[in-house]
Formats: sequence, C-alpha cells, structure tokens
Amino acid sequence: MGTQMYIKDYPRPQFVRTDWVNLNGEWSFEFDDENMGERLGWPKQFGGDRQIIVPFTYETKASGIGQEEHHSNVWYHRALDIPAEKTGKRVILHFQAVDYIARVWVNGEYVGQHQGGYSAFSFDITSYITYGEANSLTVKVEDSMDAAQPRGKQRWEQNSFECFYVQTTGIWQSVWLEYVAPAYIENVKITPDVDAWKVRFEYQMNGDWPAGDMWLETIVSLKGEQVKKAGLAMDRAWLQLEVDLIHEVNGPWKMSYWTPDHPNLYDVEFILYRGGEKIDHVYSYFGMRKISTKDGQVLLNNEPIYQRLVLDQGYWPESHLTPPSEEAIIQDIDAILEMGYNSVRKHMKVEDARFLYWCDVKGLLVWSEMAATFEFNDNAIQRFTNEWMEVVRQYYNHPCIVVWVPFNESWGIMQIAKDRKQQHFTEAIYHLTKAYDPYRLVISNDGWEHTVSDLITLHDYVESGEEFQQRYKDKEKIVGNAIAFNKRKYAFADGYAYSGQPIIVSEFGGIAFKNEAGWGYGHQESSEESFVARLKRIHQAIQNTDYIAGYCYTQITDVQQEMNGLLTESRKLKVPLDVIRQINQS
Repeated sequence: MGTQMYIKDYPRPQFVRTDWVNLNGEWSFEFDDENMGERLGWPKQFGGDRQIIVPFTYETKASGIGQEEHHSNVWYHRALDIPAEKTGKRVILHFQAVDYIARVWVNGEYVGQHQGGYSAFSFDITSYITYGEANSLTVKVEDSMDAAQPRGKQRWEQNSFECFYVQTTGIWQSVWLEYVAPAYIENVKITPDVDAWKVRFEYQMNGDWPAGDMWLETIVSLKGEQVKKAGLAMDRAWLQLEVDLIHEVNGPWKMSYWTPDHPNLYDVEFILYRGGEKIDHVYSYFGMRKISTKDGQVLLNNEPIYQRLVLDQGYWPESHLTPPSEEAIIQDIDAILEMGYNSVRKHMKVEDARFLYWCDVKGLLVWSEMAATFEFNDNAIQRFTNEWMEVVRQYYNHPCIVVWVPFNESWGIMQIAKDRKQQHFTEAIYHLTKAYDPYRLVISNDGWEHTVSDLITLHDYVESGEEFQQRYKDKEKIVGNAIAFNKRKYAFADGYAYSGQPIIVSEFGGIAFKNEAGWGYGHQESSEESFVARLKRIHQAIQNTDYIAGYCYTQITDVQQEMNGLLTESRKLKVPLDVIRQINQS
C-alpha cells in the first residue's frame, strides 16, 4: 500500500528524489544561555561537548537530554560527508522544521537564516562545501518565550498550565541532504479539476537557468498503468501544463476519484532533459478530489459528506511534537480510522509531511491548522503571515487536506469581536490563503467570533446530550449571536452575519475519567460504562441536529497534563475502538 515511489522515512514523500542523505542521528550540541557562541567562534570551531539525537529537541527523553527548562539559544554541530563522485551536483540542505530562528554555517561560513518554527526551508550549500573532503555543519537556534511568535500549545510561562505544554526548542523534524543537477525542478504545484477531469501542473525550475535545450516530460499513471504522457520545452523557469485524465484504466466511467472509501492516487513522474540527456527525475502523486459547500452542506466531489473529526494535537510522551517513528504515525492514523472517524483536525500544529502522506494513502481527511500567537501586535502580524503562507505552499499538493484553519478561538486576536484591526487581519489571511489556494475551505476563526469564513464552526463543551439539544434547537439563535459559547463568545464578530455556510461543532466532549489527574473539561466519569453513556448521548444530540454538517471530538489522546483523550498519551485504549466506531456510525 502506498505510492509508486515510497521510501521509508523520506522526509518529503510528496516530491521524491532517490539521491538523498538522512542527517538525523547523533549531533554535537550545547546550550548558550549567555549568547556567547558567535563571539567565541563556534561557527568555525564548535565549543560544545554535549550530544543530542536529532530530530528530537532537548526537552524530550528521545533526545538523550530530557531537560524541560527553557534555554533561549542552542547550538548543533556535525560533520558532512560529500563524496567526490557527487562533484558537479548541487547540494541542497533541507530542514523540515526548526523552532524558531535557525542560523546556518557550513565550514564556518554563514549560509543564511530562517524564521518560523513550523515550516520547512532549505539552502543551496554547493558553494560552501568541498567534495570528497571533510565538511562541517553548524546551526544556532534562537527560541524565546515571546507570545507574539507562532507557538501553538507551547507554554510561554516557566511552568505548564491549563492546556499549554512544555516548549519545543530547536530542530524537531528531519534534516537531510539532496543532490540535484545544476538545473533542476524546484517545485510542481498540482491542481486537480474534478469537473473537467483534468489536472494542472505548474512547474518551477531553479539553478543554472536557462540552460540550453531543456525538455520536461510528465508521466501520469494509475495502479501501475500509464494514463497520460506529455512534454513541453522549458524555455522559461516557470510554465504550466493541463492534462486530460479520461482513460480506460480508470474503470468503466474512465474516472477515479480520491475519497475516504477509495483514496485513489495517481502517480506522476517529472523527468527533465537537457540536450536529450536526463538530468533530473522527481516522483510525486495527486488525488482527483474537490471540496466545496452548497445549501449548508460540505461536498466532496460534489456529493455531501458528513465530517466525523477527532482533534489530534500530535504529541508523544517521549518525543513531544516529533513523531518517534513513521510506524507511530501510521498507528495513530489507523486508530482514528478504526474508531469510525473520516477526518482529523490537526490542532495547533503543522504536522510532519509523512503524516499527510499516510492520510493521502489511507483516505483520512485533514483540517490543517496553524500554531497560534497569543499577542496581537505588528511583530505577530508579520511573523504569522509569513509562516502561514509558507505552510500553505508547502502542503498544497496533499489531497487529504480539505480545510485550512489559520486561527483558533480568537487566540492572538482576543479583541476580534469589536476590534476592526483584528477583523481586518483575519480577512486578510482568509483572502491571502484563497489567493494561493482557492480550491479548499478556509475557516476565519475556528470556534466562535467568525468574520469571513467558508464554514461556521463552534466549540461547545456542554456536558449532556439533553443540554446540547436544548441549546441547538433554534438555529437562528445560534447563528444570530443570541447564544453564548464559553460564557461570553458568540458565533460572529460584530459586523458579520450568517450567510448559509455549513455549521460544524468543531470541539466538544473532552470527557475524562475520575482516576486521571490533570486538566480537562467538565466533571469526570467514574467508570467505563458512564463514560461511554455520556459519549453516546452527546454524539447523538449532535448527529440528530439536522442543520449541523459534522463534528470534531476532543480528543484522540491525552497530552501531558491534559487528560481527556480516547487513548492515553502512550496510546493505550480507555474504551474499545469498536464502541467508539459504533457511536460514530450510529
């Protein structure tokens, strides 16, 4: 099961080259609390004597360090082996995620920096390395407790509180090298058109460009059989191509959709030639999937779909935000599907690309959510906007993502109910997202106080099904700001009104057991029987409210001090999976 070119632990499975090196593993490491490393010459002669296991942060047990106190500056160092036979190739250094500001040196020379803890970045280090000789890589990471930087569920106080957890500092996703030709394919934006049964490819080239007689070949296949082969002369660094996909290999209707029940993926190869010689070969994939709304319903491929989501914060006890392994990712997705959910809301975290790959393969719909800031000022606006747009571009090609969620519960925009600046900010992010990706749904502010939004989502932790039914019996009161959520929040910010969007209860539940010490929602249940009975009643109340188009239960696992998951933090069952499945499918 998977795509044509699946490589275990490959960090970017949506865009694969076979010539790569994984740099994860043991690195030299040091804290720099006095911020003296640069003045002491650490980029040229590293002065640390600790070791760390990358990509796990020093706060985690998996890193080999396991210190939870905050350090603002940390350093990493390792050797780079660039074989002599790679001479003539460009060397691209990739970081999948580093929190928060990463400054990079190769062989003591400054290469560049990246700001943003949740988006991937890369540097062409060809001019900094020596082929066939010893090379060095040094990384300094600066990470503050500033509430104006996107941080999601990472605490900004000394100790964890409520539902905010130990911070994540430094490298927390894979680091790797990629060897490419002097002229190469940098990116391909893939846009399916279900209604016309076509796909559009937008090619971006990089390197020594233009570079003479260049020809790009695109080969699309399904289940090992070729569907289309097309080529074009690459006389510019950016070009696009539309391909018709109607073919007998798709079956009697000549079309194969991507759906949760049948997540058909088309494999695609991009092969670049110069003067008839192959110089680059990239493997990718896409799904023919359309998400839209009509008459208060969410539509998948023009058919109504009732979204059964579970909230997933993507934490593990030994490795926090970093998945401990690819197998752990698959285990979580399988558990979600076995519970009868067809969707997952990745909460306050931009997830590892391998998670999205397996959602693509297994047919799990994803709401992709940005990590929040917790102050509103000019720095927060700039930081958030830059990083969010990097995320949208990075994950655009994944068919599993159907909803973008830039904001949650007015976090970082706490005066949005009346403040026009904050309202303008959410509208700007909505429209910027739509400018790059007009084909997915965008939620302005998940939970309440919506501005311009494709879905109206509500967070409601009422504890009984009866209370829920009473609150939601009058739709006009819900959407007319006559009923408060979280005691003082309403569905819309001032000046905005309901215009027929689908309504989804995107947080509810959060039920915990009495023997669980920690933070949660409402009273705790004393037995499995009472837990299941309450779970069933609140689900049925939502399912029986005909104008509600879906729901998201909080949450799949416990997370540190927040003890309200369907599974423990170590992924042990609290109630049988089939019981939850029956509730979801009732």
